[in-house]
This record gives sequence, C-alpha cells and structure tokens, in this order.
Amino acid sequence: MTKVTLQPAERLDDLLTHELKIIQSEEVFSFSMDAVLLARFPKVPARGRILDLCTGNGVIPLLLTTRTGADIDGVEIQPRLADMAKRSVAFNALTERVHIIQGDLKSFVPEGSRPYYDLITVNPPYMPLTAGDIKENEHIAMARHELGCTLEDVLHTCARLTRTGGRVAMVHRASRLVDIMSLMRHYRIEPKRIRFVHPKEGAEANMVLIEGIRDGKPDVRLLPPLIVYNNNNEYCKELMDIYYGEQSELGNQ
Repeated sequence: MTKVTLQPAERLDDLLTHELKIIQSEEVFSFSMDAVLLARFPKVPARGRILDLCTGNGVIPLLLTTRTGADIDGVEIQPRLADMAKRSVAFNALTERVHIIQGDLKSFVPEGSRPYYDLITVNPPYMPLTAGDIKENEHIAMARHELGCTLEDVLHTCARLTRTGGRVAMVHRASRLVDIMSLMRHYRIEPKRIRFVHPKEGAEANMVLIEGIRDGKPDVRLLPPLIVYNNNNEYCKELMDIYYGEQSELGNQ
C-alpha cells in the first residue's frame, strides 16, 4: 500500500476483511450494502475485462479484485468521486488492474483494441426525476436520482459494451423490476438470475439483484430470497460471512 493524501472531510475506512481501504466522506455518497451485495452476486470471469458503471468511490472494483484476476475499469461522472476512487485504488496498490475513468457512461468508449467487456456491473441511481423534490447536495443527489443517466441509458450502454455471451449484473430497487426486465430484453440482455433482498422475514423485498446475458436464451432462475436480518435483529449468516468472513460470493450461484 502506498501513502494516501486525504482531502478535508475525508476518511480512510476498512473495506470488509480483505485488507483493503477506501476513501470516504460524509459530503458525498458512501457505499452501502447494495454495492457489497452486487460485488458478491455475479458470476465473474477468472480473466478478461470487467466494467463497473456508476462506480462512485470505487467500492465495487475494489471488492471484485478479491474474486478475479481480470482487468477492471470503473466509470464515474462526478470528478470528486472519481478522484477519491483513483486514490483508493492507488493506496491499495491496484493501479495495474483497476482503472478509474471520469466521464459520462452514455459516451464512454473503452481504450485499446477490445471494445467489449466480459462482465458489466452497475449500481445505478434508483430514483426517477419524477420521485419528488431533490433536497440533497449535488453529490448525493446524483447518486440517488436519475440526473446524470436514466435506467434506459444504463442498459443501453451495457448492451453496447458487453460481448455476446457476456454478463450484466445490477442491483436496484425491487419496485423497478418490471422496468429493468423490459429494458434488458429491449437491449438484448436476457435476464438469467434474480435474487430478491428482504430486510427481514415476512417483509416485502426492497432490493433486487439481477444478472443477464447478452444475446442469451430465455431461461430465468429465481434464487432463494436473501433475508438481511434474523429474529435477533442481527445480520443473517450469509451476510456475516460476506462482511466479516472469508466468503467472496453470495450463495445459490
């Protein structure tokens, strides 16, 4: 690990159990459980190329390095977040494997002779602009609301940059599932694996993890639900293993 220079209001946090560190700040959107679940959900290639869209402060690329030897690109539209992600990557001595690009995903074109990726992950803004007044600061507002990109923009970009047979994995609000599946099929990304996330037993799902294959055949698996909290209001064993153990992927693969 190399020395890191923190800007005012920034802190250096531990990233789970893999001896990784990440730069965060209360002034911008910090990573949460949905990003961790997404990094642990998809089937990842052992080698090849992975792209993380809406990468924020780079949490998903950092976590993916514990699962694969693939090269990983992360695209983030906000300069401040992209800078934080770049410094986190450098601090963890991962600059040869993880590349953070500050830019708009809608116009992003990868460098080099290979224009396609084997896997694309994305934790996009959840709320459409019709969701009400936006009261957060600009950094948090862009992370939560479809200000810089819509769900359709995201899936259009995924289709444009995923090779035939490559995978696209997303975490989103469960209430947007119909929109997600409709747009995935429109852009020839066939939904293949779906897992609902419930805050506790008996509660409605509030998140959904979904993985599709570019030009795949219709055949979807509905995986067992992930129940976050048990009856003692503690994380379930699967989450404890993900956060504090050595498990690098969710079960029911």
